[in-house]
Amino acid sequence: MKRESIKSVLARPEAGGNVTVAGWARAVRAQKQVVFIQVNDGSCLVNLQLVVPQDHPQFEQLGRLSQGSGLKAQGRLTPSTGSGQSYELLVDSVEVYGEADPTSYPLQKKHHSLEFLRESVPHLRPRTRTFGAVLRVRNVLARAIHEFFQERGFLWAQTPIITASDCEGAGQMFRVSTLDPLNPPCLPEGGVDFGQDFFAKPAYLTVSGQLAGETMALALSNIYTFGPTFRAENSNTTRHLAEFWMVEPEAAFYDLQDNMDLAEDFLKHLFRTVLDQCQEDMAFFAEFVEKSAIETLESIVNSPFERVTYTEAIKLLEQSGQAFEYPVKWGMDIQTEHERYLAEKRMKRPVIITDYPKDIKAFYMRMNDDGKTVRGMDVVVPRLGEIIGGSQREERLDVLEARMAEMHIDPASYSWYLDTRRFGSVPHSGFGLGFERTVQFVTGMGNIRDVILYPRTPKSASMG
Repeated sequence: MKRESIKSVLARPEAGGNVTVAGWARAVRAQKQVVFIQVNDGSCLVNLQLVVPQDHPQFEQLGRLSQGSGLKAQGRLTPSTGSGQSYELLVDSVEVYGEADPTSYPLQKKHHSLEFLRESVPHLRPRTRTFGAVLRVRNVLARAIHEFFQERGFLWAQTPIITASDCEGAGQMFRVSTLDPLNPPCLPEGGVDFGQDFFAKPAYLTVSGQLAGETMALALSNIYTFGPTFRAENSNTTRHLAEFWMVEPEAAFYDLQDNMDLAEDFLKHLFRTVLDQCQEDMAFFAEFVEKSAIETLESIVNSPFERVTYTEAIKLLEQSGQAFEYPVKWGMDIQTEHERYLAEKRMKRPVIITDYPKDIKAFYMRMNDDGKTVRGMDVVVPRLGEIIGGSQREERLDVLEARMAEMHIDPASYSWYLDTRRFGSVPHSGFGLGFERTVQFVTGMGNIRDVILYPRTPKSASMG
């Protein structure tokens, strides 16, 4: 008989019939007349209880089964006599695929801290209720991202992971090289001879697919990227990873207003999908992780986003009477504490902040007529702060070249990018959303390292 997922079995309208399930034993309780085995296959949060009566030929064997063992069971689905479950499986036969050594299996019924799971047994933490719920929500969010853009005619673009250009100009990039680090070839005048490297020039892991994405948008109109990006920042915080996934749409003929509309619709679609399709897991997070998890998402879905300029936001912060850690003044980069004040206390809804000072934003953002600000935007949400950053891109060749010169960026390294402005330039816009930070926000998890399978952070690249 074909195996069914526990999720589909528990979703049946009524008991009855023979069922085959497979999974891992979460708990085994042996009594004199019956053995109860809680089995979970990862398809849902709850377990299916197997009931093995005393006269069953495998009664003694299954009573000694250890937690964590992998098995397949066949039997009759019956109404449950216990609380908290609708059905249970009256076992006909059980095949034990692999037992877990009870003397060393680390996931016992006692509570394990997230730090212990992350640092000691990251390869086993998907078997826990918390991390299983995180991975299911992560899956639904990933699918919702593709659904949103595909339904709107955006093409999924796969931009290079290895690049020779730095999108943000930050310089905090991982180098990709085949040269011997202990004995690299050197130039006569000194310095490493990268001409002998694999790519014959310095190469890095990408920090963003945006610039390459722009070249596609300026031919295909609407595209989006969804893939891994890398930042070599020595940041040991609960919000930073060295390897993470980014979603970056780019749309030709979109101005800043269109970009803001797209970002608002996008977030509402993601959160509405999670609320609709992850009710069980979100209820778990609301009970055990972050009480406001569901309430926050519902509020965002049902609220129009507030829109203010950077200058207006600075005035609101100056008038707030709040004692901020970072003093407020025009020209500063708005910090998380400021963003959260605006979203949580002042507006009580998501806020889109636009038109930032040019000196704190990237070279590719379109210059405003005032010569001081650019058409950048950040989407700020309660409990987190910035969740999306984007801009209308500078489509005017002369202005873009002037900005690059002002920021001491070598135009020769970006000749291909400048060609898109030389040959049929059009207005276009885009934004970026960090996928792991979004999963962290949705679930309410306190540490971003707990929403990705094997987190890559400073001095940590274990397993995987």
